[in-house]
Amino acid sequence: MHLNKLLLSLLFLIAFSLLTPQALQAQSMNDIANIKVDELSDDQLQELIRRASEAGLSEAQLLQMARLRGVPVAELDKLRKRLEQLDGAGSVRTGASASKRDPRRQMDFNEISQGLFRFQEDIDGLTAESVSSPIFGMDLFYNRNRKLTFEPNINLPTPKSYILGPGDMIYVDIYGQSEQYYEATVNPDGFVLLDNIGPISVSGKSIEEATGIIRNRVANFYTGLRGSNPNTFLQITLGNVRTIKVHLVGELRLPGTFTLSAFSSVFNALYAAGGPSENGTFRNIKVMRNGKLVAGIDIYEFLVNGKANLDFQLQDQDVVLVEPFLARVQVKGEVKRPKIFEIKDGETFEDVLRFAGGFTDEAYKDRIAVSRISEKERAVSDIFSNQLSMFIAKGGDEYEVGRILARYQNRVQIKGAVFREGNFALQEGMTLKQLISLADGLRGDAFIGRASILRTFDDLSTEVLTVDLQGVMAGTAPDIQLKREDVVRISSVYDLQDEFYVQINGEVKTPGTYPYSKHMSVEELILMAGGLREAANLNAVEIARRSEQTGSGTFADLIQVQVSPNLSIAPDGEMLKPFDRVIVRRKPNFNLDKVVQVEGQVNSPGYFAVQSAEERISDLVRRAGGLTPFAYAKGATLIRRTEFFETESEQIRRNRNLQDLQDRLLADPNNTEAQELLIDRLFRDLGNRPVDLTEGSRAAESKRESITSITETKADIAPIRIRQTEAVAIDLAAIMRNPYSDVDLILEEGDILSIPKQLQTVRMRGDVVYPATVRYQSDRGASYYINRAGGFDIRANRKRTYVVYANGEVARTKNFLGIRAYPQVRPGAEIIVPTKGPRVPVRPGELVGIATGLATLVLVVTQINP
Repeated sequence: MHLNKLLLSLLFLIAFSLLTPQALQAQSMNDIANIKVDELSDDQLQELIRRASEAGLSEAQLLQMARLRGVPVAELDKLRKRLEQLDGAGSVRTGASASKRDPRRQMDFNEISQGLFRFQEDIDGLTAESVSSPIFGMDLFYNRNRKLTFEPNINLPTPKSYILGPGDMIYVDIYGQSEQYYEATVNPDGFVLLDNIGPISVSGKSIEEATGIIRNRVANFYTGLRGSNPNTFLQITLGNVRTIKVHLVGELRLPGTFTLSAFSSVFNALYAAGGPSENGTFRNIKVMRNGKLVAGIDIYEFLVNGKANLDFQLQDQDVVLVEPFLARVQVKGEVKRPKIFEIKDGETFEDVLRFAGGFTDEAYKDRIAVSRISEKERAVSDIFSNQLSMFIAKGGDEYEVGRILARYQNRVQIKGAVFREGNFALQEGMTLKQLISLADGLRGDAFIGRASILRTFDDLSTEVLTVDLQGVMAGTAPDIQLKREDVVRISSVYDLQDEFYVQINGEVKTPGTYPYSKHMSVEELILMAGGLREAANLNAVEIARRSEQTGSGTFADLIQVQVSPNLSIAPDGEMLKPFDRVIVRRKPNFNLDKVVQVEGQVNSPGYFAVQSAEERISDLVRRAGGLTPFAYAKGATLIRRTEFFETESEQIRRNRNLQDLQDRLLADPNNTEAQELLIDRLFRDLGNRPVDLTEGSRAAESKRESITSITETKADIAPIRIRQTEAVAIDLAAIMRNPYSDVDLILEEGDILSIPKQLQTVRMRGDVVYPATVRYQSDRGASYYINRAGGFDIRANRKRTYVVYANGEVARTKNFLGIRAYPQVRPGAEIIVPTKGPRVPVRPGELVGIATGLATLVLVVTQINP
């Protein structure tokens, strides 16, 4: 189980961390935090190493990436030691027959990774270094936002130039007529020991040289290896890779001695030390071997040309020396990499420009400004476009690449009422008429009375030229020859006047503002507004037209118009003028159908449409079939909407009905042609028009705002709960005995008449000892029911006891000369006993005031009656 957890958490997360979802990564990281290395067997660890190698991960990479993914440090150290013990347990294996070999792995990877971890932590702690350096190449080996490791790949074909040394494992395969398999490790004396053959010296030899030496030695035992036509063959491959010690000195971020893979290049070593420091060279990094210079590395070859020179591999005890930089120059302005660059002797500005990535698109290439250090001071020079490869760069140079001028050498512009506004190339002898032709001519709304040309002179002063555009286009006025940077402006007739529009309000489907057109009729505007609503009064259509009588106090002229129901063309109809407002009023007493509801003890409960404006509760009960024998008429309640009820607008109710019609038509697969057209119209009608959600009284809205304002400004007033519906207390028994009397209320939209069954209980609420529901008895008063609930509690406010009847009416306790008269109790009533307010203790000062007042009163009385 622990092996599966380790493999799923490490291998799957690390090897595929760039491809897995974040949620899976988070889950895997939680599993990693719970790894217990002590509970893993050696076989499980070997299986882990084998699977990691198959995934392309060395043991060093496995440990390093596991650390970055959150493996605890303590468990990581235990895992490193366990793997190191496994390395020492089986370093040499020989055999007579070929066996399944483990993939090549790095020896002593724990020592390599420990050094990398330690120095990486030291680099992370260098807070003085900026995130991005102005020196070219400084971010290659270390950047806070990303890390480039240059980790060597050990899973590659055995390099023939690889130099063997102590700790390397080699595989010797003999195949053909004779077959044999050897595994051997180069010992500290430089020998490999093959069974029945003896020691063979291979240290310091390349793979190719070692192959020849071993073949000559083994040929004494396998004669088929010799001759021009051998029948037995020998192959040497590299097994596990040893480690080497490399010394990095000089101008480095963190110099020191590092343990690296024998496959490591100079780039791997530089990465381990964090790369050159700000004073270090990037152009001449030296590799010293046995006191002699064996290689010089130019990092710019990798950065600029992509040549990393990875074929050159470090050897044990090599010294990598980073000297101070040779010379540096700075490039500013319009280059792709404006940075500080290191140069070698003899390099030109063309080389520096290559380091900088070349010019940008807006660079001024004809002249580059140079600031150069002379013997005593700086001097300014110029590099012209034909001198880039001849100008020798010198340390301390500063190059400034300018930007091209933000001006045009042959531009003219035309704006306004032409078909193609914009910039045009000025041709020799171009005139205004030719420019208008290039712009595809004048638009129909062009104001041809005049045009203007804004001309710019050499001293950047401007002048406006007025042109008779109509004459120029007709040929009766001289054409104007254009000059560079001329701006021609042709106005539109609509730019010179207000935009014309008309408005329509009232009982149309889409009221609002619409564009005005000549000879527009009222019927046309109604059609543009989607047509008339059902409530529209065609005899009350009015046009409000702006009054042309100034100073008379008249704001608008009102014009009554007659609109035909089918919106047909009226030969003598009134034509609209700009800014007219058409108002379509509502039919008198028009209302949509009103619906009320009866629930409870009637013979036919349900919804009922209100028949007339005078229909009352008694009519509704009669239409519902009358009361049942079990009805309790005195407990009937009428639930009525308040003025704050959010009533759906007529439009949304209409849309809901049309939606229902549309759904029914869509459910029928056998619609007629007319029904299909109706479906299309419904889609257009329901989807393209804005909907008013509610319609309400402005007075009700104003009242709501006033109540809210009062409760917000008065701290001693509790917030008032605004209800959309309220219960109205009615006496249904009296209504049915005396229909159409004052108690028989007229029905309104949304009324709900609720008639309960015969009630037989009385409920006790409030400050009684044991609130309960008690059986009703007709000959008992309120005191009886209060006693049945345990009587009044200590804080009960007895004199304010009240009764709420089943129909919603409320009756309170009356007091006269100390005699308390409780309300009558009926079936279904609730007796509510309120609680006294909190006791306020009398302060000493108040007692003194009371005593003083009483003394004064006694004194006055004694003076009146001596």
